[in-house]
Amino acid sequence: MPRFRCVLCLVTAGGSAMDDRQLTTETTLIMGDDAKTMIQRSRVDDPIAPRRSRLQEFWRLLKQNRLAVIGLTVFVLFFCVAFLGLVLTTGTNPTFDPAMVRLQEKLQPPLSKPNLESLRPEEVPRLGVYLFGTDDLGRDVFARMLQGAWVSLTVGFVAVGISVLIGIFMGGIAGYFGQNNIRVDQVLATVVLLLGGGLLAFGARTSGVVLLVLGHVYILFSAWSKRVWGKRPIPKWMGVLYKDAVSTDTLIMRFVDIMLCFPSFFLILTVVALLPASMYNIMIVIGLTSWMGTTRFVRAEFLSLREQDFITAARALGVNHWRIIFRHMIPNAMAPVLVSATIGIATAILTEAGLSFLGFGVPPPHATWGGILSDGKRFIFDAPWLTFAPGFAILIVVLSFNLFGEGLRDILNPKLRERH
Repeated sequence: MPRFRCVLCLVTAGGSAMDDRQLTTETTLIMGDDAKTMIQRSRVDDPIAPRRSRLQEFWRLLKQNRLAVIGLTVFVLFFCVAFLGLVLTTGTNPTFDPAMVRLQEKLQPPLSKPNLESLRPEEVPRLGVYLFGTDDLGRDVFARMLQGAWVSLTVGFVAVGISVLIGIFMGGIAGYFGQNNIRVDQVLATVVLLLGGGLLAFGARTSGVVLLVLGHVYILFSAWSKRVWGKRPIPKWMGVLYKDAVSTDTLIMRFVDIMLCFPSFFLILTVVALLPASMYNIMIVIGLTSWMGTTRFVRAEFLSLREQDFITAARALGVNHWRIIFRHMIPNAMAPVLVSATIGIATAILTEAGLSFLGFGVPPPHATWGGILSDGKRFIFDAPWLTFAPGFAILIVVLSFNLFGEGLRDILNPKLRERH
């Protein structure tokens, strides 16, 4: 018995320094098979690496990518500046008034001090200096940049939120119910309803209302006919309408291909030119024209997840389709969507800046970075700071979102982690 204790202490304290073959031979001869099994179990049960939560593992991998950390830092700073801009530039008596006109102080360079003799007390800048200079109307460019930061952030996040919601819905339907066929009558009813809604939106109220009524009447008739006929044979004239026309996946993906054929920016420009100028219209139009990439990502993930064992087990347990989609499939398909959404925010900010630069963006009194850039192009040689400030701001913010999005892609995709 003492010999057994000595060898056990030796294995516990210095086992790592001993040769595995010698240790196995000694323990087999002295203690037998039971002791050997006990030592092997203890080795297997010991944790090889410290356990980390998902957030800790994400942060560890993120720190290895310096560019992604820089992008995240700039993004956080941009969010804080945009929030401060909302607080400081709104209200009846804002701290920084972006609409304050000082004609006697127009086109002042950055860091110039105001002429206190020609200004009323409420016109004096709060910082005592024009940090980014003034424009051709004497408005403080720094105050306008603060307000423009919140506008850019709002447009970017809301537009991407709309596109992600549409993309997840369309991609989920195509990936999960893609093998289901759509009948001829369903296609016709959908076309009639869409055509009626389009005519109604463009002012042809009578034709639009008639088509919408016809579409809804047919839907009610189709539901009534199913109850009346039941399992009885359907008449020949209705059999043509009840034939399978196309699969759900084919219909959605061909619609995605059609949307991708149009140049996105010119499509947005056309729609914005027809609609009244509004920040909400800008956000909605950008969101409704940028969901195709998310749809493709989600569809690909759903096609892969649909054949997994845990989905098959959920179906065998009688879980309904919508619970499987929202509880099991969407959370596992969100990794590429997050990467696409992060990069999409930068694209939405660029699109809004481009529209504002062309005069189709967010209307006054809201100041936008693209609008400031557009106002400064007339004075690019006399007052270049009017274009430098918004130009560099757009460059840095868009670059930070792209860097952070690339870092997210590398972190969430194990095949790309070895690069960093």
